[in-house]
Amino acid sequence: MKLRVLGAVCAALALTLVGCSQKADTSDEGAKDKSGVKTGEGVTGSAITLGALTDMTGVYASLGRSVTQAQQLWVKQTNAAGGICGRRIALTVRDHGYDPQKAIAGYTELEPKVLGFVQFIGSPFVAAVEQRIDGQDKGLVLPQAWSANLLGSKYVRVIGATYDVETVNAIDYLLAEKRIAEGDRIGHVYFEGDYGENALAGSEYAAKEAGLTVVEQKIKPTDNDMTAQVAALKQAGVKAVVVSAGPRQAASLVGVAAATGFRVPVIGNNSAFAPQLLKTQAGPALLKDYYVAASTLPIGDPGTGPAKLSKEYRAEYPKDGLDNGVIAGYTAATLYGEALKKACAAKDLTRAGVDRALLTVTDFGSDFGMSHDFSDPAAPSTRESVIMKPDAEVPGGLKVV
Repeated sequence: MKLRVLGAVCAALALTLVGCSQKADTSDEGAKDKSGVKTGEGVTGSAITLGALTDMTGVYASLGRSVTQAQQLWVKQTNAAGGICGRRIALTVRDHGYDPQKAIAGYTELEPKVLGFVQFIGSPFVAAVEQRIDGQDKGLVLPQAWSANLLGSKYVRVIGATYDVETVNAIDYLLAEKRIAEGDRIGHVYFEGDYGENALAGSEYAAKEAGLTVVEQKIKPTDNDMTAQVAALKQAGVKAVVVSAGPRQAASLVGVAAATGFRVPVIGNNSAFAPQLLKTQAGPALLKDYYVAASTLPIGDPGTGPAKLSKEYRAEYPKDGLDNGVIAGYTAATLYGEALKKACAAKDLTRAGVDRALLTVTDFGSDFGMSHDFSDPAAPSTRESVIMKPDAEVPGGLKVV
């Protein structure tokens, strides 16, 4: 059966890490250059500076590295082609290590210096500053985060299906493949906070529509051993498991399940996999019955977009492997570039001008699997997902099923 997408989402995360901005009112917002283009924060006559708040040392270290390097590749290619609006692109990167204090401090440091953010990893951290972004900063932020709680902002724009929709699609796949059926119990292992709880809203909605029962297992990002969670789900008799956590937690879950004879399909949200896992003890189990949902084709797909990007990324970073962070980072940077080009054409490179420009992007990213529409800030850019399975023979370790 096809499940209807969740219509209403949970209230915004009540995370009180937001401090008052100390930015002085020194913006030159609205000043014009010699060609009549209005400029503001992060824009000079020769450069456009963007920020990236990433995780290269925490729970998403491998993905954060590839997202960032893909964006640096885009910057290099864009500048080699002459830049945008007669200006070079500069990218200022801060690694927060998936630590909330470092994430908020990084945003506070960079915000006055950049036009906006082409990357911000961590739904809880983005949510923590969303009030500041919407109320006073108003610089476009393209997060590597997919919480539905971020919808509705004109300035924080999610690229892809939100976690709740993605989870609905994941469970719908298991139903369509007859891996689960009405009356079954399904497990859901999820991070506490914005990411996991929004994904849980999707599984609860899907369960209600399909006559399933959800058995919850909430964990922290610092929890790496899933032995207790597997034991609880096994005892509960679940027929499948959804995991909304990081790659380490997904690998532990699948590996422990296999070692204890608990043989059920496991499906994860888009950030719950890294190809490096296939070389660990959990590798054989991941190859057998693990799946991942996402809103782009995998980097190893033979399609034109992934194949071209894979070749270019390998040439730039020959010592680094491929994963889906490459596509996620590159598409976000490319989208920001499209908004900048449209803002330039409208002669308005202020934050307000770039925000307005993004609203006119209605058919983006089809080379990487599906088209995205950014005209409605209250809606995900797509409600589609591809379902992928690990494959050790494919670059990036995932293939579409």
